[in-house]
Amino acid sequence: MTDPAVERDAAEAASAFSHPPVAPDATAAYGEHPDQVVDFYAPRGEAAGGPEHCVPLVVVLHGGAWRAPYDRQHITPFADFLARRGFAVANVEYRRGGSLPRQDAEGPVAGRWPETFDDVAAALDALPGLAAAALPRADPRRMVLTGHSAGGHLALWAAARHVLPYDAPGGWRLPAAPLLRGVVALAPIADFAVAEGLGVCGGASTQLLGGAARFGERRPYADPAALLPTGIATAVVQGRGDIVVPEAVSEAYVAAAARAGETVGLTLLDGVGHFPLIDPAADACAVVSEEIAQLAW
Repeated sequence: MTDPAVERDAAEAASAFSHPPVAPDATAAYGEHPDQVVDFYAPRGEAAGGPEHCVPLVVVLHGGAWRAPYDRQHITPFADFLARRGFAVANVEYRRGGSLPRQDAEGPVAGRWPETFDDVAAALDALPGLAAAALPRADPRRMVLTGHSAGGHLALWAAARHVLPYDAPGGWRLPAAPLLRGVVALAPIADFAVAEGLGVCGGASTQLLGGAARFGERRPYADPAALLPTGIATAVVQGRGDIVVPEAVSEAYVAAAARAGETVGLTLLDGVGHFPLIDPAADACAVVSEEIAQLAW
């Protein structure tokens, strides 16, 4: 007998991935590797205002369990969705796990240590200058980070770079809080201990950190639940029916924030799984846009 939750997840994924990729208005490199690029989408629609009107910059970090087969192309319809609502959008690519499958049934390895984090840090540091050239109407003083799933993890991590341990790898730690209006994390892998306990994405968090032998050693540099409080306005949007990154992961992060003396907003959507949050055809995507707007404007 087929599990109804599995059937719904498959249908939601099919809808989210049914949209053709949307080409950017401009692309810029922040490094020499082919994956070190950012796609830019110019604001359009009534909310964008006139040509002299500056608009918030939304930085999108895609998901895919930090694995090589899942690049930024699958989230370009979401980036376009935000641009059509008047935002300037930067869709960041970064190095992910090895492109060759593992020699077992688990599939491609999740992420690279330290390159995945190197890239996100470098991209965010370069963004104000890159955006000024590619999207003159983008206002980096009104920047919001958003990311889905593994990208939600990276968005939370990027907003917490100023609270990283002082011995974090070079280029990761910032001397002060980044200039952000806030973070909207979408079904993020936000608490590694809980995620691993639930087997999220086949143990992707452990793979990202280099395996079980390095998990405890590296977690303080990578796990958003260990990097609190940040002082950055943060909202989490989560589907109650998510079987990919279950609700418990987001709730654990919000609870960790509360213990650290910080309030993180949590929007739970009934009857919603993992993929509608980035599906322009889904009502959940409009909720996400509104969460971003509340921080950006």
